[in-house]
Amino acid sequence: MGQTFFGLTHEYMQGVYDLFFGMKMHGGWSFIEAYNLPIGLREYYYKKLVEHYEKEKKEYDKLRKN
Repeated sequence: MGQTFFGLTHEYMQGVYDLFFGMKMHGGWSFIEAYNLPIGLREYYYKKLVEHYEKEKKEYDKLRKN
């Protein structure tokens, strides 16, 4: 018998914790700062953080090839 009430799945919570980890390790955010951000703003900052590191990696790879 499945759940009969609303609840967050393990997969969803794993994604949230991964987001917190990334913000803490690579963005300098504390867990409490990231946790207290509204969800939309938290996801925006995480997306910008990922874009920043992807751009940085491309630049590094480009310099490394030359």
